[in-house]
Amino acid sequence: MTENINQLLSSLPIDNIAGRLGKDPAEVQAAAQQILPALLAGMGANAQDPAGRDSLAQALNQHDPSLVEGGVDVDAIDTEDGAKIAHHIFGPQENQVAQQLGGLGAGSGLVKQLLPILAPLAMSWLAGRMQQRGGGTSPSAPSSQGGVLEQILGQVLGGSQQNQAPAGGSGGGILGDLLGGLLGGGRR
Repeated sequence: MTENINQLLSSLPIDNIAGRLGKDPAEVQAAAQQILPALLAGMGANAQDPAGRDSLAQALNQHDPSLVEGGVDVDAIDTEDGAKIAHHIFGPQENQVAQQLGGLGAGSGLVKQLLPILAPLAMSWLAGRMQQRGGGTSPSAPSSQGGVLEQILGQVLGGSQQNQAPAGGSGGGILGDLLGGLLGGGRR
């Protein structure tokens, strides 16, 4: 469901984020188009394990969907929380993911600056999808939320694979291979 990720992308105040970072809005937009699917794919990789799925469901309960609904206030984004989210999603491979995503055109420095900003937005957006799909908001029932979470991540990631590479790139295989190797079954 690429329209879901595009919906999230279109809700971002790219000009405000770019101004905050002192970057060109076009660069920030291009980087966000790579980072958001990577964050969601990382969440999906973590959710493959039941404990990771339950942990993600509990974390989603702590994120307010209104952060991304009705206009994002860049100053309201908790970047310290965002840094923790990104580290939790990517673990010790966080720098490698940033380098790989940066190699897709954004530059790893910009990726590292954007991860703490975009991670809480991705969590809030996913929390909103959970609420819409009946995943509830009760932190006491992560196991019952797991099925809804898997459905949402499956739809979002399944539909977004084609758009994960920049225009003219080779398609979703790049990001899938990258994250699969760094986060999933490719662990050694």
